[in-house]
Amino acid sequence: MKTKFLLLLACSLLFTIHVHAQKKAAPQAEADIRALLDAQTEAWNKGHLEEFMKGYWRSPQLTFYSAGNKRAGYDAVLERYRKTYQSDGKEMGKVAFSNVEVELLGKKAAVVRGRWDLTMSDGKKMGGLYTLILRQFKKDGWKIIHDHTSSDQ
Repeated sequence: MKTKFLLLLACSLLFTIHVHAQKKAAPQAEADIRALLDAQTEAWNKGHLEEFMKGYWRSPQLTFYSAGNKRAGYDAVLERYRKTYQSDGKEMGKVAFSNVEVELLGKKAAVVRGRWDLTMSDGKKMGGLYTLILRQFKKDGWKIIHDHTSSDQ
């Protein structure tokens, strides 16, 4: 009976320590994710697409869903951005993210929901909603592993 009590006490203590550690890590994880989005915004608004893409997982397993299309792989996502915003007659404009909600799904996973708005040099505006799934990597920190972006149009 004494052994069961000690085992229960030890498990309870470990659980309490684990929950406390997760609660303590959550604000830092959210701050790191928001910093990633801020860095992406800054890079985009300077016209630095490759810097913007540093927020994405550089992997063939990266997925991007938009306008009824699925793109798989970092290179395909980069090419989509280049074709849409940097090819002849195109521009990147100025992006702003708003209504950003960060929800941790565990120690190393999160979902981010929000709104994107893009203003072009001629004043034309477009926008929509996005859902991102992020994963924290030991070496590279938080990276977007899935992006689902919709447009108001």
